[in-house]
Amino acid sequence: MNEAKRQAALDHHVATLRRCRRCPKMLKPVVSGGPVLSRVMLVGQAPGDKEPVLGRPFAWTAGKKLFRWFGDHAGVDETTFRSRVYMAAVCRCFPGKRPIGGDRVPDNDEILNCSFWMKAEFELLEPQLIIAVGKLAILQFMPCERLDTVIGTMIRMTRSGQTFDVVPLPHPSGASPWPYQEPGRTLLPRAMKLIAAHPAWRESVLK
Repeated sequence: MNEAKRQAALDHHVATLRRCRRCPKMLKPVVSGGPVLSRVMLVGQAPGDKEPVLGRPFAWTAGKKLFRWFGDHAGVDETTFRSRVYMAAVCRCFPGKRPIGGDRVPDNDEILNCSFWMKAEFELLEPQLIIAVGKLAILQFMPCERLDTVIGTMIRMTRSGQTFDVVPLPHPSGASPWPYQEPGRTLLPRAMKLIAAHPAWRESVLK
């Protein structure tokens, strides 16, 4: 499939994704980063309550921190990142709040329902680099009992007939001090260096 056909297929995919109503407990609208044709895919966990209002992933406090990491360590600002990296998530809708406070964690059925969209994206984009942000996203690709066992590593794997590298990152939540105390303070820059040196990053993002 040539690039124009892949772009048209991705446009159709994202338009269909935005109409998804598979999970009754998930709050609409679907949040998408748009049909960005790229060999680099970021996989987040799920939108917070601000993202549906602002209409894009990582649109609030965690996003500011995430894009600061990419600016400081990988040479791109937020605008460039959003225009050159396909932004996906384990679940694409805001799960809502827990009765005791905080965002609800998507249940297994919701994760399974949304995995349909990611499988289609793997087939369309044929990504070479996956950036998995947060433990829920990391768990879709590898075991993760503790962040310090996976952050700072790059894992080669195959899915949907595609072979690619996964670089896990911690979630940039303001509630988590992990990236700013040891071992996170050492491991986060190591992970960012792996991303910045990856051929797919250089080809798709630093073009």
